[in-house]
Amino acid sequence: MSLRIALLGLLSFFGPASGYDLTKKFELSINHVWQAGHSQIYPELGKMATDGLITVEAEGPRGRKIYTITPEGTAEVHRWMVEHVPAEPMRSEGALQAFLLPVLEPQEALAVLARLRASTQAKLEGLEALQQVHHRRRAETGHVNLGHYSLELGIMHTRTTLAWLENTMAEIESEPAAR
Repeated sequence: MSLRIALLGLLSFFGPASGYDLTKKFELSINHVWQAGHSQIYPELGKMATDGLITVEAEGPRGRKIYTITPEGTAEVHRWMVEHVPAEPMRSEGALQAFLLPVLEPQEALAVLARLRASTQAKLEGLEALQQVHHRRRAETGHVNLGHYSLELGIMHTRTTLAWLENTMAEIESEPAAR
């Protein structure tokens, strides 16, 4: 359901767009929190059209379709935002590795954590660079950009993960078996 809502949200915010345009907007925005590619987006657009949430506004060369959100689609986004309580299943390979750290020798566990720290630090740097773009756009337009609040959540979550990694590494290093 969330892919559908994400696409409806993009159409609601940006206006009519082709499947290609939506895929690009997805890659540059929502992809930080919800991944989907062409192979998922195009079939979902077809289902959404069948369900009356979007319509094909125009067809261009090579079958390019321009989709627009219908009043039913707008109501669906609104209903989902106002009424839906997101499920928060924790499916994270990093969390699974954290869970299984005790099966490793301390030095191996530290190596895993160091690798996670490096990738998490790189992620934080990328998010902070994107944050600067958002700040510039907001200064220029006076409006909050789509994705701003999600980006802030991602930065805070990533900083918390880095703090956990540092604490866990220090704890393992202080254990007698690690020395």
